[in-house]
Amino acid sequence: MAIKEVLRMGDARLLQQTEEVHVFDTPELHALLQDMRDTMKAKDGVGLAAPQIGVNLAVVIFGVEQNPRYPDAEVVPQTVLINPVLTPLSEAMEDGWEGCLSIPGMRGLVPRYTHLRYQGCDEFGALIDRTVSGFHARVVQHECDHLDGILYPMRILDMKDFGFSDVLFPERTVRDE
Repeated sequence: MAIKEVLRMGDARLLQQTEEVHVFDTPELHALLQDMRDTMKAKDGVGLAAPQIGVNLAVVIFGVEQNPRYPDAEVVPQTVLINPVLTPLSEAMEDGWEGCLSIPGMRGLVPRYTHLRYQGCDEFGALIDRTVSGFHARVVQHECDHLDGILYPMRILDMKDFGFSDVLFPERTVRDE
């Protein structure tokens, strides 16, 4: 359909609480998801939340096989997750470097739960219920934070662990825009 502009940090729309989706399998929902897929692919993202393209709905997509922005990332299946509910399965957390299409060129060290269950629906209203860990768990948490108006720098514990990708990791050529 279309590659949409990704809102950047500072835009008040990224700080809003999203609305739940109540009707599934509609042309409008399918068009939104295609726009999100096109945008995520064009920007080399591993995930995208509807608010990042200015749509205030509880919809995220994510998935990665190979990605230049995350060269060491494990495979995460392509997923549409609507009205998600996340449940940590332990108190264990792990720090990991994150970036965001809404904060181009930057990275931050963010603590996330290592093991969780997520539930929600796909675009047809079918239930999704998965238990995940590692990078998959990190991606889901990052994307679902957008639905609550949370950007990853808000979760960084020490701002010394936040900066421009090319300064933090000069050995890597990372495209964040």
